[in-house]
Amino acid sequence: MTIYVVQPGDSLWAISQRFGVSLERIVRVNGLQGLRNLVVGQALVIPSTERAYTVRPGDSLYSIAQRFNVPVNRIAELNGITNPALIYPGLVLRIPELSKGYGYIEVNAYIEPSTAEREAQIVRSVAQYLTYISPFSYRVNADGSLNPIRDETIIQTARLLRAAPLMVITNFINGNFSTELGRAILTNAAVQQTLINNVIATMRAKGYYGLNIDFERLPPETRELYNNFLRRVVAALRPLNYPACTSLAPKLSAAQVGEWYEAHDYAAHGQIMDFVILMTYEWGWSGGPPLAVAPINQVRAVLDYAVSVIPRNKILMGMPLYGYNWTLPYRPGGGFAPRVSPEQAVRLAAQYGANIQYDQTAQSPFFNYYDERGTRHIVWFEDARSVRAKFLTVVEYGLRGVSYWELGSPFTQNWYVLNDMFHIVKVLR
Repeated sequence: MTIYVVQPGDSLWAISQRFGVSLERIVRVNGLQGLRNLVVGQALVIPSTERAYTVRPGDSLYSIAQRFNVPVNRIAELNGITNPALIYPGLVLRIPELSKGYGYIEVNAYIEPSTAEREAQIVRSVAQYLTYISPFSYRVNADGSLNPIRDETIIQTARLLRAAPLMVITNFINGNFSTELGRAILTNAAVQQTLINNVIATMRAKGYYGLNIDFERLPPETRELYNNFLRRVVAALRPLNYPACTSLAPKLSAAQVGEWYEAHDYAAHGQIMDFVILMTYEWGWSGGPPLAVAPINQVRAVLDYAVSVIPRNKILMGMPLYGYNWTLPYRPGGGFAPRVSPEQAVRLAAQYGANIQYDQTAQSPFFNYYDERGTRHIVWFEDARSVRAKFLTVVEYGLRGVSYWELGSPFTQNWYVLNDMFHIVKVLR
C-alpha cells in the first residue's frame, strides 16, 4: 500500500499508469465513485502489492531489505534469487509490500440504530474489520430500569459475520449525559443491583457478547462510588464469561478538573475492567472553534498519561470516522458545525475548487472554501494519512486496539488502510 498525495495536473488515469494499478481499483478503495475531479492535496490509497527498486552501487540484499523493512527471503523468493551475493548495480528488483506487518489489533465501532435495512447494510460492509460492534445505547433510568432499543438486526448480522456485539449502557437523557442521573444510580446500592440484573437479562435475551459502560459527566464526588459500582458489575459478569469495558474521557493527568474528567479514575478502571476505550476525539467539536477532531499531538498527550496507569494491552484508542464543516468567522454560541464524512469532505473540496492542506502537528487534513453566498468555511476531517498516523501510534504505544465513533459515515480508505496494516482479532468462532 502506498499513500499518494494528488499534485497539480494529476489525473486518475496518469496515477494508475504510474503505479501500475487499475483505475477502477483506485476508485474503489478510495470511495471516489461520483467524484467530479481530483483535488490537489487529496490523499489516495494506492493498493499496490509490490514496488520496483533499482540496485545501486554498494547495495546488498540485506541493506535493501532493511531499507524497505521486508525480510530478505521474501525479496529473494519474489525475484528468483538463489545467491544473494550476485545482485549488481542496475538490476531492477521487485520489492514486496509488507501487508499486515503490524501484527494483531482489536477493533470496536459504535453504531446508532436506524432502520433494519440501513443497519444490515452498514454492518455487512465493515464487520470483517471489527472485533466488536456496540449499538448505542441502552439508557439507564433512576430506578435501574433500561430504555430498550431496537438492536436485533445489528446483533444478528454482526454475529453472522463474527463481530461480537457489546451492550452499551449510558446515563444519557434529553440529549446529554446527566449528572443527576449518574448521582442517583451511584448513591443507591439497590438501584445498582436492579440495573445489573436488568443488564444480564438483556445480554442473555439479545445475545450480547459483553458490556460497555459509558457513564459521563458524573459528579466529582462519585469517583470512588463509580469505581465500586464497576467492581460490582465485573463481579457479576465475570463468572458468566461476559467481558466488561468502560469509556473514558481524554485526561492528561489524575488531577485534571472538570465535570467530564474527575470521576473517571484511569488507574482504577485499568485495574478493574477487562479493557477501556479512550474517547480521544472531539477536540474539534460541533459547537466549538474549528480544530482537528482528533489531533495526534493531543491524542498522544492523553496516551502518555493513560499508559502510565493503565496496562497498555487494555487500551482501545478512540478514532473518529467524521469531520466538521465550520462557518467562519467562528462565534462562541453561534450555529453548530454540521458533521461531514471524509468522502463528503473531499467532494466539497472538489465542488468549490479548494486545495486540501495537511497540518503536520495535528496530522490532519483541512481546507477552506467560499460557498455560493460568499461565506467562508473551514473543514477539518480524516484521510488515509491521518488514520495511518493513528494506527502507527497504536503500534508505538503497544495498545490493544482502536474504537471508532461512529459507523455510518462513508470512509472507504480507513478500512483498507486498517486491513492492510493489521490482522483483526476475532473473538467469535
